[in-house]
Amino acid sequence: MLEDIWNAARKGVSDLAGTVGEGAKEKTLEVIEDWMKIFPQLSAYGLEITSFSMALAISPSLNVELLGKHEDWKEEALARRAEAHKGEVAISMVFSAIRTAYRMQKQTKAPLKDPLILKIIVRLSPEVRVVLGQPVLED
Repeated sequence: MLEDIWNAARKGVSDLAGTVGEGAKEKTLEVIEDWMKIFPQLSAYGLEITSFSMALAISPSLNVELLGKHEDWKEEALARRAEAHKGEVAISMVFSAIRTAYRMQKQTKAPLKDPLILKIIVRLSPEVRVVLGQPVLED
């Protein structure tokens, strides 16, 4: 009898986890669809997609790497683009990450190295990485 109760409890927890997992999966796919809309805009601003991957799992993810030139991302250009896309969460997050990376890199007093690499990782909580120069070690 105890074994029957244990099996029923385990099945209930498993079913609940599957339901929660499906909900998270659907939400993540919605988020990914929203982020997909910004790639043509980023391309128009001089960022070229160099790598694109999609992982379908309990927690789906999108991983996109874009390459650009520093001269296309000067402070004035960033300010204009941010103003033009005010209220658009995904692309505003990208602009903010790029602006912050340039400001922090300037504080190091090290020379700015080519290229500008933008990595966008979209999962339930999106992540934007900005690399200024060619990384020696990859994540």
